[in-house]
Amino acid sequence: MPGRFEAVPGGGAAVALDEVEISILRSLAVQLLELVGPGDEAAPGDDPLDALFADGPTEPPSDPALARLFPDAYGGPDRKLGADEEDEARAHSAEFRRYTETELRSRKRDDALAVVRSLDALTVAGDEAAVLQLAPDVARQWLGALNDLRLAIGARLEVTEDEGELYRLPDSDTRKPMVMAYLWLGGLQETLVETLLP
Repeated sequence: MPGRFEAVPGGGAAVALDEVEISILRSLAVQLLELVGPGDEAAPGDDPLDALFADGPTEPPSDPALARLFPDAYGGPDRKLGADEEDEARAHSAEFRRYTETELRSRKRDDALAVVRSLDALTVAGDEAAVLQLAPDVARQWLGALNDLRLAIGARLEVTEDEGELYRLPDSDTRKPMVMAYLWLGGLQETLVETLLP
């Protein structure tokens, strides 16, 4: 079980994590929370429907990591569009973002918080690894958070479709620790997906 999720009877997943792994995962989840930003909490007495129908942002984020977490819904770098089509795609993306980004940010925060709370509940005794057991719904939140972490780190590393270059980085490269975290998170994500498949 070390370093990989395994299915548990009744659904969900389990993984053994040592103190260093717990610390790294928690730190990354907290950084993700900071990146995504604080939630827009309704003040006591506010009408909950107002928050439900509140407009979100219409412009894409300028930070590359946030742009990966909250991409445009229409167009994109791989599509060849004429000027008129590009303007139309931009307008549709802005409208889509206006109605969906606030909720998407909230879900990403909830997923990252689930990771932090799960890790905070673990007790590590000495050099022993702690076994983290996740209920199916929390396992899905972990899957979302692991994906978001990989997207954010991948944007910082400017990862393209060819990840082969990451494996060839010399140990002296300052990006090496971030690359190691990116690859490790990928392994965790892959094994968690396998446990959640029917």
